[in-house]
Amino acid sequence: MSDFLRNRTFEELRPGDGASLVRVVGRDDIELFAAVSGDVNPAHLDAAFAATDRFGHVVAHGMWTAALVSAVLGTELPGPGTIYLGQELKFLKPVTPGDTITARASVREKRPEKRIVLLDTVCTNQRGEEVLSGVATVIAPERRIEWPRKRLPDVSLRRHDRYEEFVAKARKAPQVRAAIVHPCSVAAMQAAVEVRDEGLLEPLLIGPEAKIRATADAAQVSLDGITIETVPHSHAAAERAVELAVAGAVSVLVKGSLHTDELLGAVVAPSSGLRTERRISHVYAMDVPAYDKPLIVTDAAVNIQPTLDHKRDICQNAVDLLRILGMEEPLVAVLAAVETVNPRMPSTLDAAALTVMAARGQITGARVDGPLAFDNAISPDAARTKGIVSPVAGRADILLVPDLEAGNMLAKQLIYFAGATAAGLVLGARVPIVLTSRADPLSARIASAALARLAAAPRRPPGVGA
Repeated sequence: MSDFLRNRTFEELRPGDGASLVRVVGRDDIELFAAVSGDVNPAHLDAAFAATDRFGHVVAHGMWTAALVSAVLGTELPGPGTIYLGQELKFLKPVTPGDTITARASVREKRPEKRIVLLDTVCTNQRGEEVLSGVATVIAPERRIEWPRKRLPDVSLRRHDRYEEFVAKARKAPQVRAAIVHPCSVAAMQAAVEVRDEGLLEPLLIGPEAKIRATADAAQVSLDGITIETVPHSHAAAERAVELAVAGAVSVLVKGSLHTDELLGAVVAPSSGLRTERRISHVYAMDVPAYDKPLIVTDAAVNIQPTLDHKRDICQNAVDLLRILGMEEPLVAVLAAVETVNPRMPSTLDAAALTVMAARGQITGARVDGPLAFDNAISPDAARTKGIVSPVAGRADILLVPDLEAGNMLAKQLIYFAGATAAGLVLGARVPIVLTSRADPLSARIASAALARLAAAPRRPPGVGA
């Protein structure tokens, strides 16, 4: 492709002169056109809907194909300086993702008055079938123009569909009751009703009843059909939620408007029956548009400076979750700043130890490798460039971070710079615990509820220890 655009003036054009361009239509083209135009007709975007439509599959927007004609006229023939006056169009066949479309314009007629030119316009697919035809009317340029071709910005689509499979799986799992602990903010109340309406959790609201009802009024939601367990304050709400979970009356705890430490303190208290032999830990199940599968970051919210034993539990908690979701052998990258063991960097020593522990059966159900730097953990090219031979490098499902600060910064960077969505869950107790944030989008709250419902299904046998 030339670095310059060059036109043909009215005087230079001859009947039969032609020009063309070729494009392959893909999913990105269709979704970008929908985003720019606002045309979200499900025939173009939703395979389930399209399967019931006339063609039986997703088709490109007709005007996407017509836009190729405009591109030929504006960049090739006549080219820069052309004024588009009109276009007759006939859409002859559907254009399917993967089709190679050739758009061609050829001069049919010149009209000296006002430099009017009529051009036959046609688009064909890779089988030579016409998918579009018509006639364009333009004013051709009067003078020769040669202009640098503009370099277009890089465009990437942020799709958030990594959660869809396990949300669908959760809806098919047995219904579970969730204790919504102190839902006394509008955000917490709305979240409780949302997960109920999505068919994911059956909420039981625990807190001061008058305050809960006032919050529901402020949130403009109905509490019809939702049970309220009345307690005087947030601390009592946390304790009551733990009691109900121990008794089997609820299978999930969901943080409302109380502080995280207050809820988790009740869970791990010496008298709590929710403690197991495992250390509790937090996972962010992340939908990162730039990564081709869900990604777990752990621990970014509970364990500040985990020991090696803590990291073993943090790792096993995350592995168990992915196995519940159907992943046979998750790949765990133990992160550090470098990919070699350095005695002056304790995180690399822990990473190497965890790798050996997995090989010796002290961590089960996963392939564990470390130390790995972040780039080597998620990029096959980066791992290949550094000569790293590993079953995990470049393909990690779980990123086990050195400490809470590193994990929290990594997760927040993925959310705010990479457009990721993060579903938060605490594991290691007898019931999963949903930690939500007021800043979480609906998709993250739905995903957190779905994860909790799936994690609640295989209840662990009683255990001791923290």
